[in-house]
Amino acid sequence: PAELESLINNAITAANRGAELNRHLLAFSRQMPLAPEVIDLNVQVGAMADLLRRTLAESIEIEFVRGDGLWPCEADPVQVEGALLNLCLNARDAMPDGGHLTIETANVHLDAGYAATQAEVTPGPYVMLAVTDTGSGMPADIRDKVFEPFFTTKGADRGTGLGLSMVFGFAKQSGGHVAVYSELGEGTTIKLYLPRARRIASKAGRRREVMPRGHGETVLAVEDDPQLRDLVVNQLVALGYAVTAAKDGREALSALQDGKRFDLILTDMVLPMGMNGVRVAAEAARLHPGVGVLYMSGYTENTVIHQGRLDEGVNLLQKPFRRQDLARKVRDVLDARDISGETNSVGGGAH
Repeated sequence: PAELESLINNAITAANRGAELNRHLLAFSRQMPLAPEVIDLNVQVGAMADLLRRTLAESIEIEFVRGDGLWPCEADPVQVEGALLNLCLNARDAMPDGGHLTIETANVHLDAGYAATQAEVTPGPYVMLAVTDTGSGMPADIRDKVFEPFFTTKGADRGTGLGLSMVFGFAKQSGGHVAVYSELGEGTTIKLYLPRARRIASKAGRRREVMPRGHGETVLAVEDDPQLRDLVVNQLVALGYAVTAAKDGREALSALQDGKRFDLILTDMVLPMGMNGVRVAAEAARLHPGVGVLYMSGYTENTVIHQGRLDEGVNLLQKPFRRQDLARKVRDVLDARDISGETNSVGGGAH
């Protein structure tokens, strides 16, 4: 009887594992039955706070940053909880010695420029749920595979490699999007975008957004992603700026030392070749006192500041951004520079 009971228990365990595997595969292939509702992500995340604190190690500090005026979104609340739990467990595994976990919500707008560079992304308003860890981060070859089914960097006895692929499938099936930002030594941010719940907007309240333009000011744009670099340069030129592009800190430094005067440094936070955006900005300030600085980052503003990369009050443009966001931020930094005659946007404490 004992032997028979053991066989039965093993069979039940195998059946449960098979059902779980099937559920993950259905999610990835976008065939999971969903029951979407209009939900408040702030309420949803808040309801999971105690569970997450019990699940994660005590050495991991959890911070919740809830967006003000958050739009309602349309998604299956059960799958949202599962996706958030999966993201937090992956973040936990990336921080075996402890660290800081930030869970953040915000309203965002994915524009046509960004959507054109992504698979199956529809431009429009979304509600973002971002999970950021302070782990070791990932190199590009790993980062590009994290949503593939069965891909995992964990040991054979830890996980199936289907957690993030399930999040990917759920996002796509819900009409949303998921993006990962990670660099070695800089931690990881995974952003889940869920479609804003449809509401009938009042036509009387709609206004045409005025696009701030340049007046021939010179901009040094530093970005290692060639596709994004070309997009940013083209948008800035169309807005009326004179742009010099650099793919890394060394190219940026060479441009700064050539004697050309720059009004603004627009630089990614994380760059290859041993010189990050903060160092580029510091060198620019030394060679061109009073130059404006605007950082770009896929990490959220709260995690960038709290991880000690920048001083508070710096100018940060969060990726992905709309053309309107770029135009407004660039104009704001240049106008503030013109008023004060200097800039306070060069941060310290870079990793």
